[in-house]
Amino acid sequence: MSRADLSRALGLTRVTVSDLVLDLIERGHVVELGHSDKIRPGKPGMLIDLNRRGLQIVGMDLAETSVMRAAVLDLDGNIVSRLERSFTEESGEALIGQVLQLARDAMALSTAPLLGIGVGTPGIVSPEGIVVEASNLGWKNVNLRDLLQDHTGMPVLVSNDAAAAAHAEYTFGDGGDNMILVKIGRGVGSGIIVGGERVRGAHSGAGEIGHVTVGTDGGALCKCGKTGCLETWMSVPSLEKNLREAAGSSDPEASARAMLQAAGDRLAVALAPVVGALDLSEVVLSGPAQLLDGVLLDAARRTLLSRLLRQEPAPVSVRLAADAHDIVLRGASALVLGNQLGVA
Repeated sequence: MSRADLSRALGLTRVTVSDLVLDLIERGHVVELGHSDKIRPGKPGMLIDLNRRGLQIVGMDLAETSVMRAAVLDLDGNIVSRLERSFTEESGEALIGQVLQLARDAMALSTAPLLGIGVGTPGIVSPEGIVVEASNLGWKNVNLRDLLQDHTGMPVLVSNDAAAAAHAEYTFGDGGDNMILVKIGRGVGSGIIVGGERVRGAHSGAGEIGHVTVGTDGGALCKCGKTGCLETWMSVPSLEKNLREAAGSSDPEASARAMLQAAGDRLAVALAPVVGALDLSEVVLSGPAQLLDGVLLDAARRTLLSRLLRQEPAPVSVRLAADAHDIVLRGASALVLGNQLGVA
């Protein structure tokens, strides 16, 4: 927009806006794009915009099943460069050292001043960036934000990976103001947006549906110690394990279909009370399309709608996220963008 447009939008004088814009240009945060092509009396206004490539952000994704990933992103969430490291067999404190080194290596790939580092991690994360518990990583009360800030000297934002993914879908994707995004990877979690704001909950655990028991008919033993948790049906390792077992049956195709349908049904059982209580309009699944698309997605949609108050048209849509592979990296960058520049 032009300086005049900005003046009208903010209710500030043109002189004040011009001074502020000049300061932002000198600091590298704003650029001039050329004259507006709008036809109006007088001299065409000079369009200004955020310098979307003048600052960069490091995003980190610790939620994949076999690797931890990092990327340098511009302010539009586009990935400039990326790297990944295989998880070792270590967990707990030994794993923290790998995360710190990954952050340093990612910073070295930046080609513009860095705004900060955003991290999406499994588990419950407090507003202060403390990983209260991440059983899949062997972490309990790990102050990941302060550890990374001390190690890198950069501002750091740490979020649950599913919440970060929800931020990505809302900021850079097609997500609406009332949605739940279910992130399916090493574990199962979700991020919830209500009225355009992320829901945290009383203990920062809103959306932690992975260890909700789905059904009363038993199921597999979960690593948390309970039986029949959603993760035992829907996590990527569980889905892949069950598909391998189906491949060894007398009718592999029918067995695989039945397994995927059962997983979709169980997911819907967990989601229906959440969707109904919060009156959400969208359910977005983020994970490997080869596992989620087709039978599982159809079963989840059918069972969810059957458990909600019948309305025409259907009160909620169920779909896959468009960019599941990079969604946590982009969501982590959106957290930094909002925290450091107030852009959401």
